[in-house]
Amino acid sequence: MNKQILFLQGGGGQDDYDEDAKLVESLRSSLGLGYTIHYPLLTDSDEPDFGRIKQIENAISIIEDEIILVGHSLGASMILKYLSEDPIKIKITGIFLIATPFWDGHEEWVNGIKLKENFADNLPKDIPIFLYHCVDDSIVPIEHLEIYTQKMPNAVICKLDSGDHHFDNNLSLVAKDIKTLKGN
Repeated sequence: MNKQILFLQGGGGQDDYDEDAKLVESLRSSLGLGYTIHYPLLTDSDEPDFGRIKQIENAISIIEDEIILVGHSLGASMILKYLSEDPIKIKITGIFLIATPFWDGHEEWVNGIKLKENFADNLPKDIPIFLYHCVDDSIVPIEHLEIYTQKMPNAVICKLDSGDHHFDNNLSLVAKDIKTLKGN
């Protein structure tokens, strides 16, 4: 039976979905047989979290087996928000977060997506979490990874020198790490 992966895009809308489809294809190609990647289109709404939490719940609900969560940019930060604020109803075997922004500030739009101060205390303790970031990321500065490194000391940190925000559309390192999960 195939391992189930849910990949959540960065940004919102069709353009960001199409751009991140290259990451999904790289991951699919690097993983090879034995994995099914679910890649739903996530759209923005007027809700404080852009409607992402409901969309994540809906995407997870159609997957019946254990799941591996992979998120890029906004999708990665929304995985953290979802896992730290909502009870987990499924078996997650790994969490892979790519170019994850750490939202802060007091603007109204940021309040719905920023993490609570103690978010890391509420993350599942028995699930490996991997954080990937490129030093030359032109969208999400590398300092965001440093914040997560401090707040999530048990996470596996993968800092790459180059690849920009989309890792040169190459997620072979992520695929390699997914293959190391117990049972893979």
